[in-house]
Amino acid sequence: MKWLLSLLIVLFLLLQYKLWVGDGGIPGILRLEKEVEIQQIQKKKLEERNASLAAEVEDLKKGLDAIEERARSEMGMIRKDETFYQIIHSSE
Repeated sequence: MKWLLSLLIVLFLLLQYKLWVGDGGIPGILRLEKEVEIQQIQKKKLEERNASLAAEVEDLKKGLDAIEERARSEMGMIRKDETFYQIIHSSE
């Protein structure tokens, strides 16, 4: 009877070892949960970026105001009837 009890204790300890230290154990699960959190944060950022880009594309497709704004800000363009003034500050 003692050898059966000893065998059961050894088996129990082996199972506990696998649970706490082995592959698929608690440390592995905690690591995977942390990776899932990181991936969810990255996914949310990318979804926000995609929504912003989709809105910009929609603006560019539908209206000339967005195209004009982009041409003015990024390319320094002006309208045909406008006058461009450049103010240069002296370094004194």
